[in-house]
Amino acid sequence: MPWGTVDATDPDQIDACADAAAAAIGGLDGITNCVGSILLKPAHLTTTADWQATIATNLTSAFGCVRAAGRLLKAEGGSVVLVSSAAARVGLANHEAIAASKAGINGLVLSAAATYARQKIRFNAVAPGLVRTPLAGGLVSSELAEKASIGMHPLGRLGEPGDVARAIVWLLDPAQSWVTAQVIGVDGGLADVKR
Repeated sequence: MPWGTVDATDPDQIDACADAAAAAIGGLDGITNCVGSILLKPAHLTTTADWQATIATNLTSAFGCVRAAGRLLKAEGGSVVLVSSAAARVGLANHEAIAASKAGINGLVLSAAATYARQKIRFNAVAPGLVRTPLAGGLVSSELAEKASIGMHPLGRLGEPGDVARAIVWLLDPAQSWVTAQVIGVDGGLADVKR
């Protein structure tokens, strides 16, 4: 890649990356931010460093993508998709920092959708439940932990990366030109369904 390694917690580096990508492929019509972290600690055990890293990784990286999109997509319009979390939509124990950072993304989506609607830039987010990725590996490292995690999801399974990717691709598609300011749960019913 011509733009090299990027620190996604630095909006200036995101700007440089987006500029390089636009130059390399002749412009952009969509941006997605798939940066994230998982911190499961109650607030009283969350250090200041934990808090700052969680906010930077999740919310600052999302803001950087919104800022870059506002500059680069304003002429032609386009789509921006951010990644929130079911934890921002339903109360889950020991999720204070991650829930706060992801709830910030939900607010960012709404405000950006209002700000850039006249430029035809759409802003949406997906809000996954627990997805089977290396990042989540520690949460399902034992059979008992995996069974408990699956039990939290009404559809009876963990998410797969493809579940989230398909929703992102759908939102990026210009055919969805009437969809903006939405946070779509891709969470097996976790945030909305009680069994």
